[in-house]
Amino acid sequence: MKKSNPKLKILETSEETSPDNLPISLVSYTAPGPDGRPVYSVRGFVATGDICGDLEVYSDTPISADDAVLKKIFASYRLDESYSPQFNDVFLYAQILYQERMYKAAGPIFEAALVKLKENPGMASKMLRDTKTARRVVTDQAGMAYGMSGDITKARSLFEKAIVEDPDYPMYYYNLACADAEEKNLAAARNHLQQAFARKANVISGESMPDPTKDDSFLPYRSNKEFWAFLETLPK
Repeated sequence: MKKSNPKLKILETSEETSPDNLPISLVSYTAPGPDGRPVYSVRGFVATGDICGDLEVYSDTPISADDAVLKKIFASYRLDESYSPQFNDVFLYAQILYQERMYKAAGPIFEAALVKLKENPGMASKMLRDTKTARRVVTDQAGMAYGMSGDITKARSLFEKAIVEDPDYPMYYYNLACADAEEKNLAAARNHLQQAFARKANVISGESMPDPTKDDSFLPYRSNKEFWAFLETLPK
């Protein structure tokens, strides 16, 4: 972390013992947040074999591993070697990879999250509103991850399969249009965009349709007057 963020400052390191008699390595540090103000963290690691647990506590005000509340938190820290990752775990890991622009690695993890969701649909409510919303969000991000990594064929396959199962969600068609544009198939892109915006009322609550005139997939075609005029007719 310090290599990627030179402004990170380690304040203290220490070691505690977990209830399982495993050592917990603790580090307290601070680094500027997105707004420039300092964010304080205490991070604890516990490991056995090739399994490592990583627990981090954040605060806008100074905190220390010696704080009573944090001592209580880390005293309850247990490492379950037999734990099997659930939907929320896999989805969060995929999101982290995506945010770090590790798109090729993120795609298969998003797909693994979809498998977990199918195995246990009730898990969706912990991070997303319902199973349908979760499936839409994860499929959308999986396809975008594959697309961003250059695997347009895989992205297309995911979205086409999703449309068969859930034909009302507009973003599947929109993302297919992006894939068409990447492959220079503007006729198909136009058709998929029409299908997407015809279903714009079905976006997820709080979501809005993208503006294709500002989308990197379509910007290379600004000189194509007919296609660009079509994009400008789509409802914003």
